[in-house]
Amino acid sequence: MNPVSPLDSVYFIDIPEGFTLSDKAFHLDTSIPLPVQKKAEDAPGTFDMKSLTEEQILAGLLTIMAYDSKNEHILYYRSILKHARPNLKKELGEAAILKAKNEDFELAEEIFRALHGYDPEDMTIVLNMALFFDQRADSYRRSGLHDDADAYDDDALNYYREALDAEPALPDAFFNAGFFYLKQRNYKEAKDAFETYLALTCDIKDEELGENGIYKKNRAQEILNDIANRNMDDDHFKAAYDLINRGQEEKGLEEIRKFIEKNPNVWNAWFMLGWGMRKLARYDEAKMAFEKALSLEGGETSDTYNELSICLLEQGKLKEAKKLLEKALVKDSENTKIISNLGYLALKEGDPSLAAGYFQTVLEIDPSDKIAAMELSKLDV
Repeated sequence: MNPVSPLDSVYFIDIPEGFTLSDKAFHLDTSIPLPVQKKAEDAPGTFDMKSLTEEQILAGLLTIMAYDSKNEHILYYRSILKHARPNLKKELGEAAILKAKNEDFELAEEIFRALHGYDPEDMTIVLNMALFFDQRADSYRRSGLHDDADAYDDDALNYYREALDAEPALPDAFFNAGFFYLKQRNYKEAKDAFETYLALTCDIKDEELGENGIYKKNRAQEILNDIANRNMDDDHFKAAYDLINRGQEEKGLEEIRKFIEKNPNVWNAWFMLGWGMRKLARYDEAKMAFEKALSLEGGETSDTYNELSICLLEQGKLKEAKKLLEKALVKDSENTKIISNLGYLALKEGDPSLAAGYFQTVLEIDPSDKIAAMELSKLDV
């Protein structure tokens, strides 16, 4: 069975002479079929021209913007929208950002795609789409859906690259892409992005930048200093992350050991060593690596505490694991990975009611968390 396409909900109709939108001054070309959204009550293969509404037309046009931007009549369809809804871009942009903020990802993506199809030359829309897919990837990764997260990271990367190629250059694209590359442990690309951001803003006076702009410049420089001081743009570091992330842990561990030989005081490197060991279920070695990371400057992060707690959980050291998870939660109170692990710990302690409370909290923060929903469904409390 072929998957249902959003375009399946659209009719293309031939409009009769004399048919107009609410603004009769706009001429509709009767030689071009008009996309209209089907009504839920429409029987298959039927259409009642007398009941056609302007909202159906606008919804049909937006569906074409989102999913058929190569349509041969796309310029004409855009002209209808621009005439019928002069403030459409602003309205859609605000709606998409609100939906993304509320993690209504499906609808947010549909609106963003419609926006991009409506004005593909607007690089601010492209950057906002990159940020959206970046956010969506983070949400799925917190929920343990790593394959989905990787796919949305790929989408984000494609839109970041498009925004980075904008002419004239868009400084915020480089600033935000820098953080995306940091998340990917791709420190070379992050370094290039932040350096470009600083170069683009170096001649702008502080009063023109404003408080937020000054913060961004200082933050970019701080990150560049940290990358340089820790030699984190090293090829071995990037290769290690890529290999471990792809499930080639042994090769990744070889790379990160080469990095540690030259840079023994970089906490991120010890964290990566522990991460690879933990994925291989070598919990004693992973534990030592995470403890080393904690002992180094910058290493006391929620992720380090969380990863170390997983090792202790696997070793049956529940009290020690609980203390670490509580420390992690203090640093990041809405991190669903940490809260889920507290749920698993409660199960190991024989307290299903407490575990259910933790999994319910995860779903309150992220209703799309399938793992928490599955665990909650198993509990008869």
